[in-house]
Amino acid sequence: MRVGYQVGHVVQRDSIGHQQQWQNHLEQFRASRDAGFDIYCWGHHYLIDPFQHFQPWPVLARLAAEPGNMKLATSVLLLPLLNPVDVAEQAATLDHIAEGRFILGIGLGYRTEEFEAFGTKMSERGARCTEALSLMRRLWSDDEVTHHGRFYNVTGARPTARPYQQPHPKIWQAAMSDPAVRRVGRSGDIFYVGPAQSNATIRHQISLYHQTLEENGHDVPEDMVIVREFFCAPNRAALDRARGNLARKYEVYAQHGLHGTDAELTRKVTGDLETLMDDTFLVGSPEQCVEQIAVYHEMGFTDVAIRLFYPEMSQAEALEHIDLVGREVIPALHAL
Repeated sequence: MRVGYQVGHVVQRDSIGHQQQWQNHLEQFRASRDAGFDIYCWGHHYLIDPFQHFQPWPVLARLAAEPGNMKLATSVLLLPLLNPVDVAEQAATLDHIAEGRFILGIGLGYRTEEFEAFGTKMSERGARCTEALSLMRRLWSDDEVTHHGRFYNVTGARPTARPYQQPHPKIWQAAMSDPAVRRVGRSGDIFYVGPAQSNATIRHQISLYHQTLEENGHDVPEDMVIVREFFCAPNRAALDRARGNLARKYEVYAQHGLHGTDAELTRKVTGDLETLMDDTFLVGSPEQCVEQIAVYHEMGFTDVAIRLFYPEMSQAEALEHIDLVGREVIPALHAL
């Protein structure tokens, strides 16, 4: 099983300077590479108060200079906010800079502030994503593209950037609700499960995904990806400290509306942290974390992206966490 290092909007505003934050990210990147992680995954948001966060295209382009054996992924890019012509050419460019090590993870987004800022509607995000992906695939493969759709228009366009990987980089498509899962199945893309679904929900959604793939004439992709909140420690005291960090992250998720209108996600994200600790987060000793992730492997997941850094963690704690996972978790997961 492949293991990703998930980075995303957890540095609290004004807790450190932006330049120090970047240097910390760079140090964590190098540590995760040396620890044996397979993929480095960078999140995407705008105006993400109370956190401060950098944007994926320039960051991943910089990291592509020294990835070692790691792939680089957007995990995930909020496609409905963006113009697909720009995304297609940015992705193709980054794929060349990374010499084929790039993975394009995409999602719909859930924060009204972002949709307002980009002049789009939350209610249109699914349709925008579907149309954008269709246009992007043509821009990566056709010599000339004319597309007059509901949201995007090009006439006689001759694309100027082709990906390194043919026909294009792998596409991970995130989904938390059943309609979103069906959207992934209709496209035939790789299913990317978010951080808060329960195991029972995941099993249901995998079945729905496979059913939709079959109905639309798609083979089941070789890959399937899950992202999880993760904290590994050799003793109880360290795990108790993790509880506060996870609680802070999910307070903000609740404020930002991660759960949407889904009843189960609303109960879990806005309710007692224990409902997430018991059924969703990966928390425990190295052996316990491996056992929990092995369940996802049995479900058919080939990749697990784990978050190791949380609000109020020091850089020293983050680096110790990476080192521990590299020594005692990753080798066991690679052997699954």
